[in-house]
Amino acid sequence: MSEHRPPDALKFAYWVPNVSGGLVVSTIEQRTDWSYDYNRRLAVLAEHNGFDYALSQVRYMASYGADKQHESTSFSLALLLATERLKVIAAVHPGLWHPGVLAKLGATADHLSAGRFAVNVVSGWFKGEFTALGEPWLEHDERYRRSEEFIRALKEIWTTDGAELAGDFYRIRDFTLKPKPVQSPHPEIFQGGNSTAARQMAGRVSDWYFMNGNSFDGVREQVAEVSAVAAAHRRRVRFGLNGFVVARDTEAEAHDVLREIIDKADREAVEGFGAAVRQAGQSAADRKGMWQDSDFSDLVQYNDGFRTGLVGTPEQVARRIVEYRRHGVDLMLLGFLHYLEDVEYFGTRVLPIVRELEAGLLTAAH
Repeated sequence: MSEHRPPDALKFAYWVPNVSGGLVVSTIEQRTDWSYDYNRRLAVLAEHNGFDYALSQVRYMASYGADKQHESTSFSLALLLATERLKVIAAVHPGLWHPGVLAKLGATADHLSAGRFAVNVVSGWFKGEFTALGEPWLEHDERYRRSEEFIRALKEIWTTDGAELAGDFYRIRDFTLKPKPVQSPHPEIFQGGNSTAARQMAGRVSDWYFMNGNSFDGVREQVAEVSAVAAAHRRRVRFGLNGFVVARDTEAEAHDVLREIIDKADREAVEGFGAAVRQAGQSAADRKGMWQDSDFSDLVQYNDGFRTGLVGTPEQVARRIVEYRRHGVDLMLLGFLHYLEDVEYFGTRVLPIVRELEAGLLTAAH
C-alpha cells in the first residue's frame, strides 16, 4: 500500500509473534506461527498494508502460554533485512543487557537497515527470568530507576564521543562508539508501564510511551500526566496504545469471535500470569502498577488489548481508532488472531476508513 500522508498521521505497529502460542492465551484456533519463515512473510505483508512498525517480544523462558521463544534483537534484525520500510522495535531488559553492548548492536542494526532500528526498554515483570539467570531482582520502582539510567546511557553513547556516566547501575568511562547510528539524534526509544514511576520516567527520557489497552478516559489521563512531566523537562513524548483487533464483516461475527476467545481461555495460564504481574505491580510505591485493575478476560490478551474495544465491522473499528487519535494517541500497537489474514483485512478494509476519517479530523483542526 503506497500512502501519501502528513508526518503527524496516526502510525500503526503490530506485535511480532516471535513466541509460540499466538497473541491470546486461549485454545481457540490461531492461524499464527512463531517461525521465522512465517514472520518474514508477515513483515513484508504488513509493510505493504500500511504498517509502520513491528515490535518483537522479549521472553527468555517459558511463561504465560509461550513455551518457545525467539530472542528479540536477533529476530528484529532478521526482519529489518527482509523489509524495506518497516521499522522494527526490539524489546530489551536492563539488568540482562549492558547499555554499551546494546548501543553497539543498535548502531550496527541501524546501518544495516538504513535507519529503521528502534528499541523498547522493558523494566520487567517476570521475576523467574532474572533469578533463573542468576541476576538480582529489584523492586518495582528500582527497576524503573535502572531503566531510566539505561536509556540515559544509550543516548549518551549514541550521541557523544567520550561518553561518561557515573550511575547507580552503570558506569561508562570515556567510551566512544563509531560508527554512530544512522538516525539522528539516535534510534527511537520506546517504553511501557502504567505506574507513577513509569510515567515520570517516560516524561523525562523516552521518545514513546506505550500504554496498555484502556478506555478513552484512561488514555486521556495518562497522556495528560506524561505530557506534563515531559513539558517540565522541555520535551515531547509520543504515545502508543495497545489493542487487539477483531474486525469482521458484521458486528455479530466479530463479537462471536471475541466471546469464543475468552470462553476457551487457558485458565491456569491466565490466572498464573495475573498473580505474577499483580505482585510486581503491587510493589510500586503507590500500588499503581500495570494490570492492577485488569480482570480475567482482560488478561487473556497480553496487554489488556480487549479493553481498547477494537471489535466490530471495519467502520466501527476505524471510528474507534480515530477517536483514540483525538485523545492523543500517535500510534496503535495491534495484535490479531490470524495474523496473515487479519493484517491484510485490516490494511484493505479498516485502514482506508481510518485515513479518510483522520483527514477530516485534521481538516477540522485547521
